[in-house]
Amino acid sequence: MILEALGSVLLGLALSWAALRRLPDRLPAQRVVYPAGTLGALFGAYLTHTALGSGHLLGTLLGAMFVAAVTLSLLIRPATRRLRRSATV
Repeated sequence: MILEALGSVLLGLALSWAALRRLPDRLPAQRVVYPAGTLGALFGAYLTHTALGSGHLLGTLLGAMFVAAVTLSLLIRPATRRLRRSATV
């Protein structure tokens, strides 16, 4: 259980770092992204461990990675392109 928790924290931090490197202008501040990814991975590990039971380290880490990615995707803001409308509309 300790390895699952540590592994999920490291996965959450790695996914947060990758998201900040890939989409720096579309994500909020780092102090929001890193905890969101870490907590998402911990929750995913807990959820997957509860569903699968003990002894499924790879499955638990895969579930943690999936939930962390979903949590981080909820933080992405739309691109800053504005639609120009004509004055007659």
